[in-house]
Amino acid sequence: MHAQAIATTIPLKAVPSRMAGPQCAEGAVPARFPTNCSSCGLRELCLPCGMSGADLDRIDQLIYTRRRVKRGDALYQAGDPFKSLYAVRSGFFKSSVLLESGREQVTAFHMGGDLMGMDGIGGEHHMANAVALEDSEVCVIVFSALEQASLEVRSLQRQFHKVMSRELVRDQGVMMLLGTMRAEERMATFLLNLSQRFKARGYSQTEFHLRMTREEIGSYLGLKLETVSRIFSRFQDENLVEVQQKRIRILDVEGLKKVAMR
Repeated sequence: MHAQAIATTIPLKAVPSRMAGPQCAEGAVPARFPTNCSSCGLRELCLPCGMSGADLDRIDQLIYTRRRVKRGDALYQAGDPFKSLYAVRSGFFKSSVLLESGREQVTAFHMGGDLMGMDGIGGEHHMANAVALEDSEVCVIVFSALEQASLEVRSLQRQFHKVMSRELVRDQGVMMLLGTMRAEERMATFLLNLSQRFKARGYSQTEFHLRMTREEIGSYLGLKLETVSRIFSRFQDENLVEVQQKRIRILDVEGLKKVAMR
């Protein structure tokens, strides 16, 4: 399976420093400085993608604050009332659910430009936990205001539908990844997907730093920790990648593609 088929929410490298701001403790007063979609470097990856002029101004009105979340803190938890969507401005998050066995299952990773919180739309309560993997910042979009604006601004309605479709494709991709691929194919596709995402954000497509643990990668890919470590070692022995703790350097993109499409 081609790398584009899997989820597109695997974060690993910090967004540009101009996006970051000072951190605050959990529960602190949200930032009051203005957030303008029109001037955001992640605009083409986020909800306002393809919008301009007055429509962008309307989006700016919807984003009434930014919220900072410290590493290890939850943006929201399963069971919390659904009120807002969150556009990742800087940092990284993981979404996960708690299985009946008590084991955490990672369902997604989110990076700059991704929209979070849509799991709560249907049941009006969040179904997953969203936890920051490093100090992060999100733009808060009140969903009731977004719904009203979508009725008035057709381009916003279309773009919101595109974002929801992207989430659906992501979920389907993960199901295919876990259901049809061998362990090595999953890891190769995972790394190629990271390469594509970093390229889209203006970063190196061959070198990046992992923000999630190998346990979290294994949970997302449906692999044991030992298997994740073994595959990294095998890829390194085969000169496909170079691994230095959490830093990954892809040495042979075409070689990884061959592994992913076996």
